[in-house]
Amino acid sequence: MNNVIEALHIYDEHKRAILSHTYTSRPLSAAHLLPLYLEHPAPRPSLIYLSNTNPSTLVFSLEHADLLYLATTSSDIEPLLVLEFLHRVIDAFEEFLGAPVLAHKIEANYDVVAQLLTEMCDAGIISTTEPNALRDVVEVEGLLGKLLGSINLPTKPLSSSNPASLIAQNGPSLPWRRANVRHTSNELYADVVETLSVTLAPSGRPIAAFANGTIAFTSKVSGVPDILVSLTGPSGKHNLKSIMELPVFHPCVRLNRWWESPGELSFIPPDGRFILAGYEVDLLPPANSGGGGGIGHNLKLPVSIEVKTCLGSVGSDFDVRLNIHKLFGPTAQSMGGPSARGGATGGRGFGGAHAGTAASPSLQDVVVSVPLPSDVRNLSDVRSSKGDASYSPGDNVLVWHIPAKDISAGTSYFSLRCTVVGPLQDDAAEEDATGFGFGKDYSYDEPYQGSTAAARRPKAAARGSEERDGRKVAQNKILMPSSASVSFSVKGWIPSGIKVESIVIDSRKSRGLGEGIKPYKGVKYLTISKGGVEIRC
Repeated sequence: MNNVIEALHIYDEHKRAILSHTYTSRPLSAAHLLPLYLEHPAPRPSLIYLSNTNPSTLVFSLEHADLLYLATTSSDIEPLLVLEFLHRVIDAFEEFLGAPVLAHKIEANYDVVAQLLTEMCDAGIISTTEPNALRDVVEVEGLLGKLLGSINLPTKPLSSSNPASLIAQNGPSLPWRRANVRHTSNELYADVVETLSVTLAPSGRPIAAFANGTIAFTSKVSGVPDILVSLTGPSGKHNLKSIMELPVFHPCVRLNRWWESPGELSFIPPDGRFILAGYEVDLLPPANSGGGGGIGHNLKLPVSIEVKTCLGSVGSDFDVRLNIHKLFGPTAQSMGGPSARGGATGGRGFGGAHAGTAASPSLQDVVVSVPLPSDVRNLSDVRSSKGDASYSPGDNVLVWHIPAKDISAGTSYFSLRCTVVGPLQDDAAEEDATGFGFGKDYSYDEPYQGSTAAARRPKAAARGSEERDGRKVAQNKILMPSSASVSFSVKGWIPSGIKVESIVIDSRKSRGLGEGIKPYKGVKYLTISKGGVEIRC
């Protein structure tokens, strides 16, 4: 039988088998499988073919939180299907057991884990993997139930009702939303998070600039709501489809609505927080592509960095300069638009004049990292105008932290100057260039043939000093950094300019909302750059 998973084994950090779940057939045992897997040298691929077993076995592996997950099959199967299943298993464990998934959590909740693995894969065929649907069919015993069970008292009356039949009768036929959802406080929140990646030339000109965006949505609404989220770009909706490249959506999104009307996301959401959509934005589109909404022609970054090398008399110093750009004024407020009021009419929003909103973005967690060559032994002098700078010889990285209080106080210019120290053998080579102990000057102080030699000695000494300085400059040039990167986060601003225009519940298509319910709505924007802005030296 094809497309069948035969078994799933989980090992702890000591490679001890803590769980083995067999779905079908007679697969390899956990004790027999592990040595065959470890025979392959690290780094091991996600798919390994074991030809010396009978029958031949495919082993799919995934490591997460010091746990090793191995799924096996002896038939043909789509590799990405099994790997995605392993990821879904980890997501389900985190949902029911809490993150991170550790060995003692699996051992202490084996009853829940066994139910999850049985529901997610029936006789080796992958079935229910959505956490909301698993909530309806997996029974989780609470703290009181465990206490009563330990003293052999019944926790609840016996019932012959089948939970699956109750779900089919009362619940919606949506695999991603559990049945009979009820909330005392109805809320709808959207978080637009973009990860910035920019490469700058030594002159500061951007070479490449991308933003990878994620729209995380939180839905805590009773019943079965039908929601419409409207997105817009810097210049409106007409070119939003060209701005958002490579879009991906949650299965709940109606794709036909998006292709017919780009910018409109119509869906029935899962209960709780989930990833609604993802996309990529090229902040430097080609000139003949219409500019992509004008993003590339007006690329604005909250920070800019400049590195100057080979400074000082012998070229052993380098200077790092960081500028904080004041672009969070009226331009940012106009970018916020309706989202500055929370993304929709009514309810509790995140806008206003508070720090970290679209009207007043806040720059935080500014860290400058300067990787240095492995030949650098130390930094003898580190002088920063603000913040704390430290050098780690083991990692060969200079890290400079800028305090948030200095940024909020209005300081827009920061500088850091350092002096590199090369290897120890450079000093010995400087004193003895030949290596035979003849590096010192043994000439007589008295003139040997008249005063002509005495007159030439200062010129020769000056010429020798210039040669030594030239050698030092050449040696120190190799020790200079070749790049520097900046990490930061900005609340209330994203580089693409995409914003949530509105969040609306369609009362005609929704079911079980109740009369007069107006959920709280809000939108937040966040930009994250983990070493994303890099300049080449």
